Amino acid sequence: MAPYVERNTQGTLVVAGSRVSVGSVVRAFWTGETPETICQAFPALSLEQVYGAIAYYLAHRPEVDAEIATYDTEVTRLREAARMRNADLRSRLTAAQPARP
Repeated sequence: MAPYVERNTQGTLVVAGSRVSVGSVVRAFWTGETPETICQAFPALSLEQVYGAIAYYLAHRPEVDAEIATYDTEVTRLREAARMRNADLRSRLTAAQPARP
């Protein structure tokens, strides 16, 4: 049986044979999406791959949850750094917006 999850060259868990992260599938699963609707949201994945990714998550929940948390922390850090770097630009853009009625 082929594995349903692999690490890409950046070290991220992805659905094997695709560029879809396991985290993306898991987040949809967390919000109550069915495997069928997850498959519709990610047309590159087969229903079998979605079920396989969910099964992998359920079997490795602590590790996958920790990886998702680490990713979320890094995204937050990068977003905040970008806000700080671009504070002047953001304030000028905000000032240039027309007033809303």
